Amino acid sequence: MADVPRSGSRGLSRWVYYLTSIPTILRGMRPRGAILRLFLGLPVARPLEVEVAGHRFHIRTRMDAWVLKETCLDRDYERDAPLGRGWTVVDVGAAIGDFTVHAASLVGDGVVHAFEPLPDNFARLEEHVRLNGVGNVRASAEAIAAAPGTLSLYTVTGLMGQHRTAGDGAASAASAIQVPATTLARAFEARGIERCDLLKIDCEGAEFDIVLGLDRGVLDRVARIVLEYHDHVTAHTHGELVRFLEERGFDVRVRPNPAWKELGFLYAENRRLTAPRKR
Repeated sequence: MADVPRSGSRGLSRWVYYLTSIPTILRGMRPRGAILRLFLGLPVARPLEVEVAGHRFHIRTRMDAWVLKETCLDRDYERDAPLGRGWTVVDVGAAIGDFTVHAASLVGDGVVHAFEPLPDNFARLEEHVRLNGVGNVRASAEAIAAAPGTLSLYTVTGLMGQHRTAGDGAASAASAIQVPATTLARAFEARGIERCDLLKIDCEGAEFDIVLGLDRGVLDRVARIVLEYHDHVTAHTHGELVRFLEERGFDVRVRPNPAWKELGFLYAENRRLTAPRKR
């Protein structure tokens, strides 16, 4: 399938977002001086150990720091779904463990099931789980997909968080690796997940195959979904996700990305499993 043309940036909104993010990073991360040098492209020891929101991570690039800002300082995944103690969380596309560690520290005696197929990311995820002493994480080096088996994963730019199994990977075929995959239904069964309080998905376009392929037996066990959508990686758009989930009893809200038109967050609550929202 050929790539669908991307719709591009949001112009001024994009630059306002980037510029206003700089104070957030400098206020919320330590060591401040080393992080500033990293963003300015100056020499800095790598990996750099940073502290953010009470967590420690080893970062290598500006992209790593930016992801930590979005997860731990902006708390993008929690804006409409604050984490509760005792929750069971499923993290699909866990990358280096930014949300996994953050969520595990907040759910108390709950548990976080993390899935990340890229070997380097998975090794860093496990490192960060150990570094932060969160013992309530069950991590799997697998992709979540529409069907079990093996998938080609394209690292695209080579940056953490920009690898994908969805869309046309022909342009980056040289960087493709084979990774094991399972379905959400099989993952729930294997781990004995009777109720998922929060399903977080961030997997560069594979969210469409994952969500649109879910049957009612799985959806009926999911109380809340938060995902980053990636329009134009495949032929699908987030409007299909909205309709699919609303037809199955979810209240859905969408928050577009302030920088890029094809990106945004989708929040969904299962009316059968969550208390009615005050309006």
